[in-house]
Amino acid sequence: MLIGVPREIKTHEYRIGLTPAAVKEFVAGGHGVIVENDGGKAIGFDNSQYIAAGAGIVDTPEEIFATADMIVKVKEPQPDECRMLREGQILYTYLHLAPDPEQTKLLVASGATCIAYETVSDAAGALPLLAPMSEVAGRMSVQAGAHHLEKAQGGAGILIGGVPGVPPGKVMVLGGGVVGTNAAKIAIGMGAYVTILDCSLKRLRELDDLFGNRVETVYSTADAIERYSAAADLVIGGVLVPGAASPKLIRKAHLANMKKGSVIVDVAIDQGGCFETSRPTTHQQPTFVVDGVIHYCVTNIPGAVARTATMALNNATLPFGLELANKGARAALLEDRHLQNGLNVYHGKVTYRAVSDALGYSYTPAEQALAA
Repeated sequence: MLIGVPREIKTHEYRIGLTPAAVKEFVAGGHGVIVENDGGKAIGFDNSQYIAAGAGIVDTPEEIFATADMIVKVKEPQPDECRMLREGQILYTYLHLAPDPEQTKLLVASGATCIAYETVSDAAGALPLLAPMSEVAGRMSVQAGAHHLEKAQGGAGILIGGVPGVPPGKVMVLGGGVVGTNAAKIAIGMGAYVTILDCSLKRLRELDDLFGNRVETVYSTADAIERYSAAADLVIGGVLVPGAASPKLIRKAHLANMKKGSVIVDVAIDQGGCFETSRPTTHQQPTFVVDGVIHYCVTNIPGAVARTATMALNNATLPFGLELANKGARAALLEDRHLQNGLNVYHGKVTYRAVSDALGYSYTPAEQALAA
């Protein structure tokens, strides 16, 4: 199989679908790999490293999309990339389709086999290809939030960890999953007062065992969200419903009761965001203000630490990518139920329930679509 790795074109996105080390694994398996010229240069993976690993270098994305059997990316394809996809071609990347009707329409029209990193599962019911970026984004969320609390950035002028004689900032974390847990780790390390809200008592018990008295765990209700957000200096939104649009947990009405100059970081923005007032932003212009509250809604937070993020992502995506290359998409998807859960669009059919429900498409179960 010929694997194509285009350069990412989203604003300030420097990650790349395959590292030179990952390329070497595909080549060792008898596959060809082509990489767009200077695709990894910005993060220290230059053309010579890819050539040494066995890849060919091509000048344009058009060459990659025209010839490759499988396209390996990081971020969701932009409209021009979607239009280059071919029937039967494999697209292996993050998709986040539920809040993105335009991308979904284009992928359905392409006839391609579209596998979303964020819905591939494992035996424990977790999302192993989403987890590494959730870890990075969770840790980055506190770093970014603390920066924007600085007065020069428009914030309230609060040092998140405080100093002797001055209390620390209050960090509220919505969701105790991978994002929330990693956000809490960094916030605790910075000396903040941390509260985690989750609607699973089982998860709250696990967090209590993990962090002890270093965090306050709270069962998430509308009342609790309203009360704790009003007291918070920094709110991290890390709520996830796999493949579906995120629930809006903080409403616009809540902002009137929040502190002026406080910051909210919506890590769920890829899935539509968990704050009613959220809208996607970029690293170039990461924030906007609503009712005196700073909103940080960058859709590719891990892109800020692109080398670390690329390596972490490849560690997770490589085994499934090799399955697809070694067996072909249909056989690999039929044999591996967890990989099959990543199939969102197949030959013009929407094969992931949460996407069809969100966007009004007829739902075709993945197994049924593959059997046909």
